[in-house]
Amino acid sequence: MSAALQEYPNIRVVLLVDDKPYPTNPEDLKRLEATRAIGTEIKLFLSEPFTRFKKELERFEKINLKKTGITNSDILDLAANYKWAADWLKQKSDKELIEDHVDVFFADQVLGKLAKDLELVSEALNMSAKESADIKKERVHQLYRRLVWTFQAEIEVFERKKYSNLSHESNKAMNLNAYIGLMGGNYQKVQTPNGITLIPTKEKSQNNLAIPDSDFLLTLDADSILLREYCIRLIYFLQQPENEHIAVTQTPYSSFRGAYSRIERLAGATTDIQHILHQGLSYYGATFWVGANAVIRKIALNDIVEMENSDGIEVKRFIQDRTVIEDTESSIDLTLHGWKLMNYPERLSYSATPPDFGSLVVQRRRWANGGLLILAKLWSQIRKRNLKNDPMTRAELLLRLNYMASIAWATFGLIFLLAYPYDGRLLSPLVILAALPYFLAMASDLKYCGYRYSDVFRIYGFNLIMLPVNLAGVIKSLEQAITGKKIPFARTPKVKNRTSASPLYLITPLLIVAFSLFTVWRNVLIPNWGNAIFAAFNAAVAAWAILSYVGIGNIVVDTWLGITGWLFVEVKPKSFDKKPEGKSEIDWRAILYHGEEKGILPGQIIT
Repeated sequence: MSAALQEYPNIRVVLLVDDKPYPTNPEDLKRLEATRAIGTEIKLFLSEPFTRFKKELERFEKINLKKTGITNSDILDLAANYKWAADWLKQKSDKELIEDHVDVFFADQVLGKLAKDLELVSEALNMSAKESADIKKERVHQLYRRLVWTFQAEIEVFERKKYSNLSHESNKAMNLNAYIGLMGGNYQKVQTPNGITLIPTKEKSQNNLAIPDSDFLLTLDADSILLREYCIRLIYFLQQPENEHIAVTQTPYSSFRGAYSRIERLAGATTDIQHILHQGLSYYGATFWVGANAVIRKIALNDIVEMENSDGIEVKRFIQDRTVIEDTESSIDLTLHGWKLMNYPERLSYSATPPDFGSLVVQRRRWANGGLLILAKLWSQIRKRNLKNDPMTRAELLLRLNYMASIAWATFGLIFLLAYPYDGRLLSPLVILAALPYFLAMASDLKYCGYRYSDVFRIYGFNLIMLPVNLAGVIKSLEQAITGKKIPFARTPKVKNRTSASPLYLITPLLIVAFSLFTVWRNVLIPNWGNAIFAAFNAAVAAWAILSYVGIGNIVVDTWLGITGWLFVEVKPKSFDKKPEGKSEIDWRAILYHGEEKGILPGQIIT
């Protein structure tokens, strides 16, 4: 809905559905049918204002086609239309079902703020009419078109897994790649033994799938919301002559305010700080695409596309899915081809933060995985730029290196600080003072983002209990580097019900507290007061984080579920279908559509 209400002409919103197209579970089917209906529901929702303002625009153009000036009556009519639009949005905002703080944000910031803006224009028009101001016909025409653009959106639902010749890999990158690869084409739907296949054709037919091309793409996560000026501001920015080499621009998403849980509020604080950090990365030319939302120049994607044949299916990879942080790897690919990325310095996009520890574990483990695997591309970029006599600056190199590998070395460094039995000769006041600027800067950024200075200590405790999660992500990266086996993409379950966490991520924080308390006791006996104080601080903030962000009750429940879960085995119904007897024959349909490997189907008779 927030994408459909963008004040941008001729916008096309496509919901990319990644579910299995023919589920057998009734609940899954019901949910999928509800998803498929979203496009129709939004069209119906916007149909009343769109129809009204389209007629008003046509009436204005017909009446004023040969007129040179605008009368007060024309201005008052326009003001009445803006007032009607504002009142309509207010009514919809008041009727919006409010279940959590995200619903509040949508009602207030998307529907409500747009209503206030349109109402303000109406008041201004009325005031201009009272003063008999001379307003140009072109400006009035533009204001009428703005009403049409605001409520005009072509909305489609696309299910790639309905088509046998599109990749069915379950990750965000392939969901985007499948659709982007079809853009600008017209396709005939042909039924084959393996399902519906899309065949390029020049013939126009209502039964064909026609996907228009576009100069710009907006990628948007399903749990993200845009403010109304996102598209028009960012595309205007890309269209400036000095920005012709920028491939991606974005506003790194912020968290929704008013979170009900402490862990969602604190995790949101770490997200909001990233908005500031990415402005600094842009300043030094070292920013990365953050996958939740971005406006992308289509020709830049065409530059980095890779063709691959997978099981007889031609797969176009615009966005790499070799790692689960596809946005980071694609950023390096774009810079290898001479493109730049830039962050727009305003908060125009917001995204949901996992509301509980279990779902946060899934998200942060994915974030910790993949950065090490992309370092090789960074070295390639350095060599390529050196050959072009455009060497990477030291600041850009260090910032990019930090972005991709900091979770790895920070995790191992924190383990070392917790476990190594150092004494006062190693833990000197100078070491503590060296870290002080970092924490002061973080505290300042937290305050700037609307949080408290003291939240810096809560984030430190939060990072302590997330230590096993980050370590698991880093180990998975090393595993993929050694084995070459791609790691499955784990979607963050941002749902209203709590997500259970693995016992490993619940027991390890308790062990950190216990070990810290043991370190306190051991160093008090020595005595080694510096180490004892540091260990006591770690124990206190980690214990606070466990109680506040996880909860003892949740630990007990999730640990019990994790221990007993292996006792239960899903019993699959036995199949009593007998395989047909006889000699396998060549399936000419499969050969024609998919090649030799798919042409012979063992145990199947073709009649």
